[in-house]
Amino acid sequence: MRQSTLLLNTLRESPAEAEAASHELLLRGGFIRQLAAGIYTYLPLGRRVLRKIEQIIREEMELTGAQEILMPALQPADLWKESGRYSVYGPELMRLSDRNEREFVLGPTHEEVITALVRDEINSYRKLPVTLYQIQTKFRDERRPRFGLLRGREFVMKDAYSFDIDWEGLDRSYRKMYGAYERIFERMELNYRAVEADAGAIGGEGETHEFMALADIGEDTIVSCTSCNYAANIEAAVGRDGAASVVLSSEVPPREKILTPGIRTIDELVTGLQVGAKQIIKTLIYKTDQQIVAVLVRGDHQVNELKVMKYLNTESCEIVEPGSLQEFGLAPAGSIGPCGLLIPVLVDQEVAIMCEGIARRQ
Repeated sequence: MRQSTLLLNTLRESPAEAEAASHELLLRGGFIRQLAAGIYTYLPLGRRVLRKIEQIIREEMELTGAQEILMPALQPADLWKESGRYSVYGPELMRLSDRNEREFVLGPTHEEVITALVRDEINSYRKLPVTLYQIQTKFRDERRPRFGLLRGREFVMKDAYSFDIDWEGLDRSYRKMYGAYERIFERMELNYRAVEADAGAIGGEGETHEFMALADIGEDTIVSCTSCNYAANIEAAVGRDGAASVVLSSEVPPREKILTPGIRTIDELVTGLQVGAKQIIKTLIYKTDQQIVAVLVRGDHQVNELKVMKYLNTESCEIVEPGSLQEFGLAPAGSIGPCGLLIPVLVDQEVAIMCEGIARRQ
């Protein structure tokens, strides 16, 4: 590549659309150019970097015995309906029809396609295990594309799929891939953590990890322990502070009524009663696509709505605003508590192990 003929136009000023430093540098350095929101052209330097990353990935995949294939981005919607994910995946799934009104999707991932392929090609367990991977373009109709390449509507992704005879074989394949990811991140000299994660729409049982490159800006938040190796995506994190500090007792402390006129919020309770927020049981009401439920958490914790959705096997979960509580026959905001509720109640494990606590009673 001769510099005299290189397509390399740098920018003196920071583009207005650049929210993150990485996005700004890629634009100013002439690596990428935006065609539309979340859709980018890789210029020669950007493509060169991308190919180097792909080469590292290919080398590490081959060390695991994985075989590279290339699947189509355009997928029949019937495959997604067969798997049950056509409606579950949500508005991020790009749907379209051809001239004969046959339904297709632009693949955000390829579980359906790879399963159909292996179903047709492998007719004996003697051909297993097998791991197949690809480096290919994916499409997701993001509500708000941002941060440049971090959250786009069209992007390049490496995805690998293993097929095994039994659970023990699956575990071996998982560990091979885990080790490959560690080597990939280390070769690229990234500061990263492998964290426990929620499988989301992909589903599945057993362990799930996400490898996170740590940065000041990004799309996910992780929590980690400074005293052990525990780390998890915020969607899958489990609070463990109470379990070590609470001593369970067979003696039930006497119940006491406390009048709290004019006090509606947790902060006001903390101030008015001179107690810690962790001693308070907070009751929040959520509307799912099936029912109304109450969720109990400690006063210093927040509800993880993704966990509520997963537990209830529902596609939506929205908090009921204070002004709408009475529409469902519930006490007004500031007066609602767990006692006497005629709706399902989900209790966080940190609340379940409390020997005593302060809760509203309507």
